[in-house]
Amino acid sequence: MPLVEINFDGLVGPSHNYAGLSLGNLASSAHAGEVSYPRAAALQGLAKMRHNLDLGLVQGLFSPLPRPNPRFLGALGLNASDDADPVQRRLRAAAWSASSMWTANAATVSPAPDTPDRRCHLTAANLVTMPHRSQEWPDTVRQLRLAFADAAHFAVHDAVPPCFGDEGAANHMRMCVRHDAPGVELFVYGKTGGAFPARQHEQASRAVARLHGLDPARCLFIEQSSEAIAAGAFHNDVVAVANERVLFTHEQAFADPHGTYAAIRERLPEAEIVVVSASAVSLADAISSYLFNAQLLTLPTGEMGLVIPLEAWETPAVRVWLEGHIASNGPIRRVLPVDVRQSMANGGGPACLRLRVVADPATVDPRFLLDHDKATLVEQVVAAHWPEQIDPADLGRDSLAQTVTSARAALLDALDLGELA
Repeated sequence: MPLVEINFDGLVGPSHNYAGLSLGNLASSAHAGEVSYPRAAALQGLAKMRHNLDLGLVQGLFSPLPRPNPRFLGALGLNASDDADPVQRRLRAAAWSASSMWTANAATVSPAPDTPDRRCHLTAANLVTMPHRSQEWPDTVRQLRLAFADAAHFAVHDAVPPCFGDEGAANHMRMCVRHDAPGVELFVYGKTGGAFPARQHEQASRAVARLHGLDPARCLFIEQSSEAIAAGAFHNDVVAVANERVLFTHEQAFADPHGTYAAIRERLPEAEIVVVSASAVSLADAISSYLFNAQLLTLPTGEMGLVIPLEAWETPAVRVWLEGHIASNGPIRRVLPVDVRQSMANGGGPACLRLRVVADPATVDPRFLLDHDKATLVEQVVAAHWPEQIDPADLGRDSLAQTVTSARAALLDALDLGELA
């Protein structure tokens, strides 16, 4: 098969909870302390994956990471049991986090057409800015090296040194005339965000580009707008998304928008830049609705579709803009709302839930590729083993730890992924 874009979604793990651990993520903070519904969340994610399959797209699946994470707890001198001390409870909550479901943060990906050795390169993100995410990358690398074990077609790199924060594909975009053609890679970094941290360091982005052997002439390093970070755009994919020749962006996404657009057009003359003005959709509406945290996809028909959360479709200004864009024959021809409310309440939309990998599906370990039969199997495991609900106050209880651990083990057994146990 030729190279195609595969969306690898992270299955929402059985420890999915609302502990409010992510500073700068407004949805996560707003829902902190609420009861979560892991079973419903995982089924919503699977329904989105089925939706992509129904569109005729190739779909992949990553399993949840081990939680509660005993290695993380042990390194802090803690165990998994409950404790009245609020600081220790917050550290324990980090060990329970199901945040690996947002696989846009798993790695940065450069497809084979962009690299000198004609292999697809993946560098795991260190996610060092947030303690609950900084523990992910060693287990993420294990999974990536299993899924992409064919060394003739893939190279998987360890995370860059943690002195430079790297948040993966959530701050990286690729533009090209076709997925299988050489592209221009856009690395977006932050410098300041007022009260909120800028999570992506410029030197981390430059290190990834060097590790992947990218041509400097076909890379852009773009500063994210501090205004966007301060407003709650903790990752670039909250305010911009690209697919093939199209960049879909809010006008306040970048520190120097006009310079950014000119640099893109210089490197890719075919580029179409679709800018949503603040007068049409405010930055606040763009961030709360996750209009840009969408999957901008090339459908088998050749037209582009935008998979958005229901929250975006239900936001009046966003819906008016989208309907006007379609009516004016813009490059986005279909708008496809999906229900991922459990993920959205913790600050992750459709784009957060997927890692885009351009590859020949035949070179990927088939255990990580999804079809409808496998989706049914996973749904059965989730229905039988995932907790129906979790109150953050329950984190640390031995009975819940056993339930969560057993649920993940049942999934790995069903998918024949014992190497990840």
